[in-house]
Amino acid sequence: MGSRPRFIDDLSRGAPEPGASQPATPGPLSDDALLDAYSRTVIGALARVQQAVAFIAVERSLPGEAGRAPRVRGGTGSGFLFTPDGYLLTNSHVVHGATRISVTLADGSKYDADLVGDDPDSDLAVLRIGCAEPLPHVELGHSSSLRVGQIAIAVGNPLGLAQTVTTGVVSALGRSLRSTTGRMIYDVIQTDAALNPGNSGGPLINSAGQVIGVNTAIIQGAQAISFATAIDTAKWVIMQIFAHGRVRRAYIGVAGTVSPVSRRAQRYFGLDQTAGVRVLEVVKGSPAAQGGLRVDDTIVAIDTLPVDSVDALQRSLDASRIDRAVKIAVLRGTQRVELDVTPVEQKG
Repeated sequence: MGSRPRFIDDLSRGAPEPGASQPATPGPLSDDALLDAYSRTVIGALARVQQAVAFIAVERSLPGEAGRAPRVRGGTGSGFLFTPDGYLLTNSHVVHGATRISVTLADGSKYDADLVGDDPDSDLAVLRIGCAEPLPHVELGHSSSLRVGQIAIAVGNPLGLAQTVTTGVVSALGRSLRSTTGRMIYDVIQTDAALNPGNSGGPLINSAGQVIGVNTAIIQGAQAISFATAIDTAKWVIMQIFAHGRVRRAYIGVAGTVSPVSRRAQRYFGLDQTAGVRVLEVVKGSPAAQGGLRVDDTIVAIDTLPVDSVDALQRSLDASRIDRAVKIAVLRGTQRVELDVTPVEQKG
């Protein structure tokens, strides 16, 4: 007879002798043992914030048609407590224009809320509820230290489904998003954590359970593209609201559009930028008019900050420049002209 195939001999050597005791079959592992590191991270992060996430319901009064009584329209969103004495952060578009705001916490307790401050330009608003006992609240993180690819966890109430959790990663940093007022929101976080209507105003947290952003917007029809206002921006807005009851921004009174700067002008005037803002309109009596700005001037700098877009112009006009003379550099014909303009506070 021929020799047996080697693999049969190998199997035979590993087989137990007849009558030998069989090894015990391991019992089923517990769910805790099966949890992987990612799951444990998400669960641990949620444990730090879930009790502070709130469901927000609003009522708005709408004018009646053809002499009828006013109508009431409802809306919902999310928010979160960031202090133990009842201050919440949410989106402006969730509560703007509301005649009544109701907040329901994770334990089912319900409160009427007061609007402390509303900033449509950043799509953020601060609410407060009254409670005698300290309330669970989140820890605010730092969006400046975020890195693309790190874990991002969204908590909120999409479509009225309370305490819904979705996970993903930070997809991109430094995005810009236009608010309902037309002003740009800067340093927006892009994530692939799924958001739906009702998530607005809820927290975006990191693996340590710290809030890194306020969930703000989605792109209709797109998948896995969501946006959150960076928490560093939110902290600045909160401080402005606490200090002034509103967010203060500077105003000079011009309307403009992006306009290319020729290579010749770049070389001649020593400019590093390829574009400026061409003035289309100067509001009569405005700081810009008083400072000598003209239609067709091309703004290229405010103080030492280059201005190469309308958004850059808006970004440069922050509260620090209110009632303080600034140097606005413009290209006018074949000349570079510097004008002294004193911005005033932008009125709502």
